[in-house]
Amino acid sequence: MTPKDFFEYAKKHGAEMVDLKFTDLLGTWQHCSFPIDTWDENTFEDGVGFDGSSIRGWQAINVSDMLAVPDPSTAMIDPFFAKPTVSVIADIKDPMTREDYSRDPRHVARKALSHLKETGIADRCYIGPEPEFFIFDEVRYEQNQHRGFYQIDSVEGAWNTGRFEEPNLGYKPSYKGGYFPVSPTDTYHDLRGEMVRAMRKVGITVEAHHHEVGTAGQGEIDMKYAPLLEMADQFMWFKYIIKNVAKRHGKTVTFMPKPIFEDNGSGMHTHISLWKGGEPLFAGDEYSGLSQMALWAVGGLLKHAPSVLAFAAPTSNSYRRLVPGFEAPVNLAMSARNRSAAVRIPMYSQSPKAKRIEFRCPDPTCNGYLSFAAIMMACLDGIKNKIDPGQPLDQDIYEMTAEELAEYRHTPGRLDEALEALDRDHEFLTAGGVFTADLIETWIQYKTDNEVDPLRLRPHPYEFYLYYDN
Repeated sequence: MTPKDFFEYAKKHGAEMVDLKFTDLLGTWQHCSFPIDTWDENTFEDGVGFDGSSIRGWQAINVSDMLAVPDPSTAMIDPFFAKPTVSVIADIKDPMTREDYSRDPRHVARKALSHLKETGIADRCYIGPEPEFFIFDEVRYEQNQHRGFYQIDSVEGAWNTGRFEEPNLGYKPSYKGGYFPVSPTDTYHDLRGEMVRAMRKVGITVEAHHHEVGTAGQGEIDMKYAPLLEMADQFMWFKYIIKNVAKRHGKTVTFMPKPIFEDNGSGMHTHISLWKGGEPLFAGDEYSGLSQMALWAVGGLLKHAPSVLAFAAPTSNSYRRLVPGFEAPVNLAMSARNRSAAVRIPMYSQSPKAKRIEFRCPDPTCNGYLSFAAIMMACLDGIKNKIDPGQPLDQDIYEMTAEELAEYRHTPGRLDEALEALDRDHEFLTAGGVFTADLIETWIQYKTDNEVDPLRLRPHPYEFYLYYDN
């Protein structure tokens, strides 16, 4: 879509407003709305100004002026405004140099794709994430000097079988018992269906939706794989749509990886494949039908997984999920069918076009632009350096001895461990200038200052249970 097409599109839909969206460093959409008659075709070259110092992890106050330059190809009618409004995603530039801003996540994804082509290895990277989420009826939380708590509730919560509901019909998925139940146990079929319809209106191809393993309204909606940048844009729409459709119905959605104690968390298994000249590169005659290139890609992903997880599992809560016992992929190994392995090779189809690798460690709190780019860069490093992925983990881990499991590396146990890994191991990310040293340093510092250190300072509610009367 050209700038001219943009205005014709707006006129066709009777839109008098345009909503400009961009993604901050941590992966949250920011927006500002404008009467459409204040824009013209030059706006798509000149951009619009905003205060970069008010965006997390971006500019200092003395160099705060930034430009958001709308990409007309991303224009969509926003499904949540009362009046027809055209939504458009922006790229960020420096107003003085007119250069792309190095901390703009979308710019990183675009650089990653340019680097992919420059290597000559492939010309397209397909990404297929499977984000999971919880639909709750209520959430309350507070943290200050004298009180710290959270409380969630869901009509589907297994803990509510005894609640007075006038009447309580008892259809509550049990802990770890929510996978694929039909109605009336699955009470959110129609709500997820409404989310799917909203996604389809903005061009997202949805393959399936279903209830997930966890009690209390855990769900999953799967998007069809798409090129990396397109999928990163879609992932922003995905989270925006799910939260707002839920809000319409008086519900609240969280993408937190582990909001419920002793039940499965929400992950985002991420499928990746490389193609060249319209042909898939990951199909072959090696282990599990993979090509030698794909095995090297797995080797790179496993080698660099602790660093990649600083972007792909980027919160302290991410590591409440990455623990043994809840189908969590904590073992840094590959497997054709073992879901406790970090990298799985899906076996549903034997078509060469369907052959891909599935990285199971990421979760949906990530910034898709940075996470997808980091995963691809790790795969490329494996291919360039012919990194051996090691022996596959095809055994049931619950039948393995401690000595056998000790042969495999594991995912980091805490966010600070992932950040330390990123600090030590990031040359694969800076290849071709895709990730800059400035962005990596800013990410580590922001996460340390705003998440790791504040958590260290605060007593945990469970500590009162353990120690108060000592």
